[in-house]
Amino acid sequence: MSLSNEIGRRRTFAIISHPDAGKTTLTEKFLLYGGAVQLAGSVTARKSQRATASDWMELERKRGISISSTVLQFEYGGFCINLLDTPGHQDFSEDTYRVLTAVDAAVMVIDAGKGIESQTRKLFEICRRRGVPIFTFMNKLDRPTRDPLELLDELESVLGMHAYPVNWPLGTGFGFTGVIERFTRQVHLFDAATQGQHKPGLGKSGLGRATATVAALADDRVRAAVGDVAHETTLEELAMLDSAGAAFDPAAVLRGELTPVFFGSASNNFGVQLLLDGFLKYSSAPRPRAVRGALLDPAARPFSGFIFKMQANMDPRHRDCLAFVRVCSGRFERDMTVTHHRSGKKVRLSNSHKLFGRERETVDEAFAGDIIGVIGQPEFRVGDTLTEDPAIVFHALPRFAPEHFAYLHSTGAAQQKRFRAGLAQLLQEGVIQVLEVDNAAQKLPLLGAVGPLQFDVVQYRLQSEYGAESRLVAAPWACMRWIDPRVSAETLRSATLLGGSTFATDSDDRRVVLFPSDWELNYFAGQHAHIPLADVPFTDDGHESLVHDAGDQSEPTACQPVE
Repeated sequence: MSLSNEIGRRRTFAIISHPDAGKTTLTEKFLLYGGAVQLAGSVTARKSQRATASDWMELERKRGISISSTVLQFEYGGFCINLLDTPGHQDFSEDTYRVLTAVDAAVMVIDAGKGIESQTRKLFEICRRRGVPIFTFMNKLDRPTRDPLELLDELESVLGMHAYPVNWPLGTGFGFTGVIERFTRQVHLFDAATQGQHKPGLGKSGLGRATATVAALADDRVRAAVGDVAHETTLEELAMLDSAGAAFDPAAVLRGELTPVFFGSASNNFGVQLLLDGFLKYSSAPRPRAVRGALLDPAARPFSGFIFKMQANMDPRHRDCLAFVRVCSGRFERDMTVTHHRSGKKVRLSNSHKLFGRERETVDEAFAGDIIGVIGQPEFRVGDTLTEDPAIVFHALPRFAPEHFAYLHSTGAAQQKRFRAGLAQLLQEGVIQVLEVDNAAQKLPLLGAVGPLQFDVVQYRLQSEYGAESRLVAAPWACMRWIDPRVSAETLRSATLLGGSTFATDSDDRRVVLFPSDWELNYFAGQHAHIPLADVPFTDDGHESLVHDAGDQSEPTACQPVE
């Protein structure tokens, strides 16, 4: 198969949602329909059930939440799918943000009983800023829900984009019977008692896992299954959507201006295959990436990619750190030599893998759109560019300003070596930031995190993966800002810091300032307008902030100082 054909069949997308909206369950059902697993796992699996493929960490299975993003690659319908399951909890939002730099589309899962929630809004804003096409799945239709028209109106008004229901529910809650496809007017009926298996007497279709299809909504068998009241209500709602709803425009979907909406229940397989088929039909192959003001064609011959995630100890038999690489152009071949842009060194990529949760297998080639894992390069960091052409450099990935700070101590001298080695490898993942405080009484590293759960994860992993117990001591700061690198050391020495505020240095030798609260931050900014601050790092020249990412097609904007 030619290079362009291989790239054309790639689909790379993330599943995003507020916690508990059903994101990981939907991921498992995609794997089931794709034939990647024989039995879909459960987020809260009992001993007799299979755990999820995406939530592979022991702590994830204990708490029933996604802590780390996961790559799952599988084949379906002639497509090679790279699916990325992301954490929903806001404490792990930096990991989700980085994943969104590596995908070409996103499936947004919404709990139909709750509608749009806070984390949904935040993730949507990230997608909109990057121009990532969004496909929406209204989940949990088999439970009590809000009115579907109300959900659709909220989607358009709150998120500020047009929405087009590709299918429409026949009833909700205990009365949910199935969905109707608006383009074909075919009805798909479901039976919760059989976990989405076909209803007897109506015939099978698809994979025999979830649907029984009848040719038209007017069919007497459909009316009998749905009920007269729900049948008439559906007809009225469809007429309203056809006359007053948004028109479907595939080009607007790819521009991120219109979201196709699907209804169903992931836990019972309702509408899952319709969503997967619809996504593959209306999503795009890998998109061009911005490189120094120009767009890089994915089919361009030089291989290029960037690292968007690092993960230590995925394989408990080894103490390695896996770099997740999004291939942006050309063909990757195992044992190829590329330029590591940040160091300028030539590196040989001999230990490369195809990823499926924590499982991995050696991969000899990959194409633009694929996500691969590379092991054995200690100098790799999140945001690094790997390329055959040194002229190709992707925008660096931004860091989030920490909001929680603590000192981490080893609890015993005998385990000090394990503690230091484990902490160093976990810090390489880039989720926790390490800072050195000016004039500190003890030379202890200060850790900064976006959310406090990240500290719990570090402590748990130190104990479970390295056998090192630790003690966490909270630090008195609540916010941090990076300082424009053009500001001189003399200017900083003359600055007035109030109430426990202090200067520090991050792991990249960039100067930062720590504040106990927003009040001290705003006071400092007001009194020292000549010292620009930002909640993301500045570039070396100080003129622009790293607010854009490796997948952004727009020009970077100047960093906004604190007001």
